[in-house]
Amino acid sequence: SILSTVLLNKFLLARPVAALTTPTEDYHHQHHHYHQTCKFHTSPRSFAGSKAASLHWTSERAVSILLLGLLPAAYLYPGVAVDYSLAATLTLHGHWGLGQLVTDYVHGETSIKLANAGLYLLSAVTFAGLCYFNYHDVGICRAVAMLWSL
Repeated sequence: SILSTVLLNKFLLARPVAALTTPTEDYHHQHHHYHQTCKFHTSPRSFAGSKAASLHWTSERAVSILLLGLLPAAYLYPGVAVDYSLAATLTLHGHWGLGQLVTDYVHGETSIKLANAGLYLLSAVTFAGLCYFNYHDVGICRAVAMLWSL
């Protein structure tokens, strides 16, 4: 399906990372000036290119806007489609948010790999758990409505 293709697209699941490269000499001036250059990529291995980072940034905004629309839809039109849409968008939104914590606070190649593997596992379990809840229980929309009625 289109949704699974979008969710599993490596451009969308990856998080942009900025890395400073070594200083380069500026030959355009009479005096030698040194400056840092910055390359953006979505993983420590490589994948340089502003197009991928731009696509990811746009996708993050689209998911946030989709969530803003799904919240009233969950209240006004609860149902299976909204339940599964919430499961997917909440998982993806959480994945990107926690992924940014990994990018900002986890250092060292091995630690980053372990943190990312744990993040993918957590996201997969979260999505599977929400889908299981939607299929075998009342679903996200009805569960939230039940909590509000308390």
